[in-house]
Amino acid sequence: MPFAAVSAKGQVTLPIQIRKALGISPLDRLSIEQHDDSIVIRRIADFFELRGAFGRALPREEEKARMARGIARHLKGERL
Repeated sequence: MPFAAVSAKGQVTLPIQIRKALGISPLDRLSIEQHDDSIVIRRIADFFELRGAFGRALPREEEKARMARGIARHLKGERL
């Protein structure tokens, strides 16, 4: 089982086996949570990794037109 020590500054170095297995690179962001007497560390996805996750982007004018139609329906009391 890999282990890590806490430095005098409170820093922890993640073992290389764990960094490689989780794809953690220098400058990646991690969330750190406390659960009772345990610490849970999770890699936070980079915003740019989400590109394309919601499908193909529409042209700006089409997005504006869809938004305007949605607002108009909302103001008329229609369900979206």
